Amino acid sequence: MRKFSKYLVNSILLAAFSVVGVNNAIADNRVSVKTNAATVYIEKVFSGLDTPWALAMLPDGKMIATERDGRMVLLNPKNPKRQQTIKGLPKIGVRGQGGLLDVIPDRNFAQNNTIYFTYSARDRIGNLGTTLARATLNTGNSPWLENLTVLYSMPKKDRSGRHFGSRIVQADDGTLFFTIGDRGTQPRSQDPFDPAGSVMRINTDGSIPADNPHADGKKALPEVWSIGHRNPQGATLNPRTGELWTISHGARGGDEINIPKAGKNYGWPTISYGRNYSGTKIGVGQSASGLEQPIFYWDPSIAPSGADFYEGTGIPGWNGNLFVGALRGEALVRLTVDGNKITSEERLFEEELGRIRDVRYMPDGALWIVTNDGEGSIYRITGG
Repeated sequence: MRKFSKYLVNSILLAAFSVVGVNNAIADNRVSVKTNAATVYIEKVFSGLDTPWALAMLPDGKMIATERDGRMVLLNPKNPKRQQTIKGLPKIGVRGQGGLLDVIPDRNFAQNNTIYFTYSARDRIGNLGTTLARATLNTGNSPWLENLTVLYSMPKKDRSGRHFGSRIVQADDGTLFFTIGDRGTQPRSQDPFDPAGSVMRINTDGSIPADNPHADGKKALPEVWSIGHRNPQGATLNPRTGELWTISHGARGGDEINIPKAGKNYGWPTISYGRNYSGTKIGVGQSASGLEQPIFYWDPSIAPSGADFYEGTGIPGWNGNLFVGALRGEALVRLTVDGNKITSEERLFEEELGRIRDVRYMPDGALWIVTNDGEGSIYRITGG
């Protein structure tokens, strides 16, 4: 196991790590860590969550966390031990990787109290499909959701418990991007009339933006933005360009970062930089005419999940960097970005905190990370 000493932990706290690891040290300390670009502090703020999947911050500083097994929780960093269950959720179909997944507040939450969330919905015969909903969040002593509206639900559901994708991003123009995985059936990603393996784009009322690439529905579903994705569990806006970036699981290798363009095909499973878990070749190789290349890929796989850009002044050395949570690598991956190119990579906290499921740069200026091993925890990273 790689220890935190690799990152030159402040000597005052070094003894706390010993063989029990950094997680126990953080439980009672704000730990100083020297990385390649900056000295940062990491502290555990919340713990005891059951397989948390996503985290969002509201304008008043309170936070929403989702637990995959179907609970949404209101958290307060000023009172970390209080976890309020948010009532009023729809029925959640929990199976395998499916359940209650992403959550974000509307850009105008302070005025409309609206949130968006994704989950795997179950049809009348038990099939599952990625679903996006909108609701009004009422906070207080007993928080609840009202005005629940399903904005989109996969019409072709199936029994699979794999590859729901499910990140939500609200663009600068207010439209909603959300991702759907291939549901474990590779060819679905190449069918433009099947939402599996696609990035989708809709308005906040569920209607289709007039400038979607296939708004007329003739060559693809009108809500489809791009196709050929395997299982994009990371998605964020580049704050400097306003463009959507997605991060997708490969199979055995071939995790990808893409900047999905309207109407483009990103190749899965015709092309890939990975191989099937059996070791056999995927598709025709690593490239083919008419199919887009990723801007970056990992081989071997790190099993990437949530991702976000850091665009703050609290940690100057991290400004403009992209951060990706690694499930298999159990690391926070820091990527330096030059335009649309990844120029370097640093892996932080390897095998110390557990599987990192979500990463969010929050309005408080901190980078927050969510782990979902054992006792699910939420950490806050700030400048030194």
